Amino acid sequence: MISPKNIRALRRSLLRWYRHDGRDLPWRRTRNPYAILVSEFMLQQTQVATVILYYDEWLRRFPDFSALSRASENDVLHAWQGLGYYARARNLHATARAVVDRHRGCFPRSIEQMQRLPGIGKYTAHAVAAFAFNQSVPIVEANTSRVLARLFNFRRSIESAAGLKTLWQYAATLVPKSNAQMYNSALVDLGALICVPRKPKCAVCPVKKFCRAENPAALPIKKPRPRAKRITENHAFVLQRGRILLEQSRRRWRGMWILPRLKLDSLKQARLRRRMYETVFPFTNHRVALHVYAQDRPTIDHGPQRWIRIDSLESLPIPSPHRQAVRHLLSEATAARARRQQS
Repeated sequence: MISPKNIRALRRSLLRWYRHDGRDLPWRRTRNPYAILVSEFMLQQTQVATVILYYDEWLRRFPDFSALSRASENDVLHAWQGLGYYARARNLHATARAVVDRHRGCFPRSIEQMQRLPGIGKYTAHAVAAFAFNQSVPIVEANTSRVLARLFNFRRSIESAAGLKTLWQYAATLVPKSNAQMYNSALVDLGALICVPRKPKCAVCPVKKFCRAENPAALPIKKPRPRAKRITENHAFVLQRGRILLEQSRRRWRGMWILPRLKLDSLKQARLRRRMYETVFPFTNHRVALHVYAQDRPTIDHGPQRWIRIDSLESLPIPSPHRQAVRHLLSEATAARARRQQS
């Protein structure tokens, strides 16, 4: 363990660096627990640069728990589209309703009560406690876990239950009794800017003299990643009289609108024609090949379907891969129609 004297010196060095080189992020300019919770949900498995593009607009559209609780799921998913991992949006929506119903619109200060809300685990509860309420609690996420593993030369998997528990214990020894909000922000930024994966910038690290890692680039230790599976999803493009047929998903993008999925018999018929569109996109532990075929009439019955006017597509929540496919196919259809008119 690091001695109490060195812990104090480490904090001073870290905070000095942060005041000069820390990131100016929009959610750091507020102590509003709602705004901070929104940022924490958005930042799960999403890059900061992407979140910044959505954060201010979300707060403009849903400025507090009350406004979000009154919104329809359609509006919530529409505002979230492009961020991915839509369960986060549903959980945030459910949390807003729970805060209004159980806590009269006031977010609880107790970490135990926070963790009873949908989608809020240990890290998120600690993050809101530290950043909104300045409570002296540690946080362990992707950036801080990497910093902690290197500082303490921790050589067990940080993804095991025992390894993660140890990291939380390390984090608790370093967090100060006051100004935990700034300290935790500094630790996150150290991992994001200096103590980065693969090629850490040890030469300019403000706390390098306290680091015990013999080979920082080899830490933290994680479980081997399974090879990404590749799956193919086949969908139909059905266009009639200025309207497109869409299907409301019941699975991965539950509640959002996608191109209708093709049944096996319809797919066999469609394959006799030219495939109109294809793309590959990553999703969690697999890569999805999206194939789209032209259909003259709807022969798909996987989920609720609706004819959508082309000029009203922007009002619907459509996941990015399908929205890109729709835009491309509509553009191709428009170009083909123009060529026919000229000939």
